[in-house]
Amino acid sequence: MSIWILIIIVLHVLGILTAIKAVLETRTSQGAIAWVISLITFPYIALPAYWILGRSRFKGYSTAKQVKDEKIEKWFSALFEGVEAYTVPSSLSSGADVATEKLASLPMLRANSIDLLIDGDATFNSILEGLGNARSYILFQFFIIKDDEIGQKVKEALIAKALDGIEVYFLYDEIGSHALSPTYLKALEEAGVKVYAFHTQKGIFNRFQINFRNHRKVVVVDRKYAWIGGHNVGDEYLGRSKKFGHWRDTHIRIEGPSVLAAQLSFAEDWHWATDQKLKELNWSAHHSEKADQQALIVPSGPADRLETATLMFLHAINSSHQRIWIASPYFVPDDAILSALQLAVLRGVDVRILIPDKPDHLLVFLTAYTYFEEVAQTGVRFFRYTDGFLHEKVMLIDEDVSTVGTANFDNRSFRLNFEITGIVKDRDFASGIEKMFIDDFSHSREMTREDISSMSFGFRLATRFARLTAPIQ
Repeated sequence: MSIWILIIIVLHVLGILTAIKAVLETRTSQGAIAWVISLITFPYIALPAYWILGRSRFKGYSTAKQVKDEKIEKWFSALFEGVEAYTVPSSLSSGADVATEKLASLPMLRANSIDLLIDGDATFNSILEGLGNARSYILFQFFIIKDDEIGQKVKEALIAKALDGIEVYFLYDEIGSHALSPTYLKALEEAGVKVYAFHTQKGIFNRFQINFRNHRKVVVVDRKYAWIGGHNVGDEYLGRSKKFGHWRDTHIRIEGPSVLAAQLSFAEDWHWATDQKLKELNWSAHHSEKADQQALIVPSGPADRLETATLMFLHAINSSHQRIWIASPYFVPDDAILSALQLAVLRGVDVRILIPDKPDHLLVFLTAYTYFEEVAQTGVRFFRYTDGFLHEKVMLIDEDVSTVGTANFDNRSFRLNFEITGIVKDRDFASGIEKMFIDDFSHSREMTREDISSMSFGFRLATRFARLTAPIQ
């Protein structure tokens, strides 16, 4: 009995000390209050939960980014020297552009050509063609990689280039790709591919740091071409899943100086994951002969000094004048984003939110109903995509600004995941995004107030309980 009493006392003391830590470090007052009450009242459950879910800063990587060792500083300098001739003159930049550049710590660049890749066949045909044309090096990073038909094609393409003497670097998230077979990785390594997991638990203080994810999907070939977007590597992303059927997703292919920003994002992740040097990468800018589109690559994540993703989305909503159309599979925003959406409608902006009708995460699916109920009264329009599963992460702002990337409209992407977003400032590209949205809307049903009023008490209660878990969804 005395031993158990001692254990209980120790747990409660640890709960109080951890509650103090939560007050000092938790980003929102609501989150701090919830943790303090839980840690003091039920430390037996709350302590391990806090160790796993409570941290909002990615330790170690944060220090590396802030201190910038000699290697990272060299990369930054090389990038800025390489793209100096392609920066957009300040006389042509708006205040909105300047704010976004400061968030990204990177410049908006011209002389890019950006291709819109709609759905899996277009995306992986483009990526595989790009891999096949590599002449110097390949940087390959995905959140989820599966050992299935498309996974095998990717593996064969990377092995073929490695055997040809091309430097190939392969980075994956160990949680997202937990099911990837050791034989898959071994085959890559035996061919000479450098293979590493991002390894969020690296470091003595990070053993329980499993709530963070490297959600980025980045492919860079020879510093000339880059691919980013919503697809992972797996057959379901090509619409071959019996459960989901058609998989609606979007990627982009970038040719031009902005590729160097995607290259820098990969290089920083590789530096954290491996503590090893990349081969000397080429930091001279390659410009496109086909177009002169402006683009800015925005990496974001829990190592940033500011909440980059949150501020990026908030800035986009606040800067819109005519419309802001948003597509996201997971719509679990915070109060600041909700207020910005409501204010946008009140000032006459056409605000539309496109989300899936078919859920792959039940809690997220239920929570979305509560947001509709909250903001629909001001005129925000919600559409549920019915032709399969919607997984794209796309925004269209007014007539000339578009974003395509990996960040969802939820707390995890805002604060816990490493993400990357491409911002394109070009009317022709925005026109293509508009056509894509209009086609998506035609395969959707618009939610009405009757959808809410017809809900049973049990369903409504379930949505409210689901809303309580929004911070960790």
